[in-house]
Amino acid sequence: MNEQVFSLRMPVERTSCAVFNSPHSGRDYPAAFLGSSRLDPLQIRSSEDAFVDELFTRAPECGAPLLAARVPRAFLDLNRGPEDLDPVLIDGAARRGVNPRIVAGLGVIPRVVAEGRPIIEGKLTLAEAERRIASYWHPYHAELAALIDGARARFGSAILFDCHSMPHDALASAPVVWGRRPDVILGDRFGAACDRWLVDAATEIFTAAGFAVARNAPFAGGYITQAYGRPRMGVHALQIEIDRALYMDEARVERLACFEAIRGRIGAAVARLSALGPREMRVAAE
Repeated sequence: MNEQVFSLRMPVERTSCAVFNSPHSGRDYPAAFLGSSRLDPLQIRSSEDAFVDELFTRAPECGAPLLAARVPRAFLDLNRGPEDLDPVLIDGAARRGVNPRIVAGLGVIPRVVAEGRPIIEGKLTLAEAERRIASYWHPYHAELAALIDGARARFGSAILFDCHSMPHDALASAPVVWGRRPDVILGDRFGAACDRWLVDAATEIFTAAGFAVARNAPFAGGYITQAYGRPRMGVHALQIEIDRALYMDEARVERLACFEAIRGRIGAAVARLSALGPREMRVAAE
C-alpha cells in the first residue's frame, strides 16, 4: 500500500544527516476522484508542486534520502494536521475555532485548488475523510518520522528540508531582493523550526547557485516545518519554496526548456545542503 502513498529514494550509503521531503509533488490521481471532480485534469493540478521531486533528485547521490508524495495535494494535503477537517466540505466534521487555512478551503482534505476553485460539488462523508487520513496521511508521516529519527540516531542530529514550489503570482507580496522578487523563499517559522546558522547557510548556498533568496515572507513554513522542527532536540526543519515560473509553464503544467539547467543549479545547492551537519551546529554553538 505504501507505494501508492510515496516514493522513497535512499542513498547507497547514508552519509548525510539531511532528509529531503516533497509532500506536494504527488500526481497519482485516483480515477474515481477525477470522475467526481468539477475540475478538468489540468485545473485540478494547479495546486500541485509539479516536478519538485525531480528538482531535488540529486539528494540520494549526496548521501541523503528523498521522500516524495504520490498522493496528490488536491486529494489529501500532507502538509496539514490530520485534525484540520473542513466542516464546510466534510459532513460531521467538528468546528474547532478559527483556522485561516480551513476557512480558505485548505484543510487536510482541500475544498478548493488555486484561485479558490471548488474541487467537488457537495460534501464528503466523515468516514471518507478518515479513510484518506488513515490510508495516506499516517503512512506518509510514519515514514518521514522514521527517516528523521534514523538520521538523528546515526549522526546525533537531523536536518529536514521540506521542498515546495510557489505560484509566481504569490510573489507579489514578497520582499524585493537584488531589485526583484525572490526566486527562493526559506521558511523557518521565524526561528522556531531551526537554528539561525542553518538559514544563513542555506541562504548563502542558494545565493551562490544564482537565486535571489528571501526569508519567511510570504511563506514561513507549514505543518511539517512546525511539527518536526525541534532544534533543541537536534531536529532542524527548513521549508524551501521555489518560484514555479523559473522552470515550468504554470498554465500548462509543463517543464520549460530551461528545466534541466534549473535542476542542475538546484542539484548543486542540494550537494552543499547535504554536507551541512553536526560540525556547523557545534561551530554555531561556540
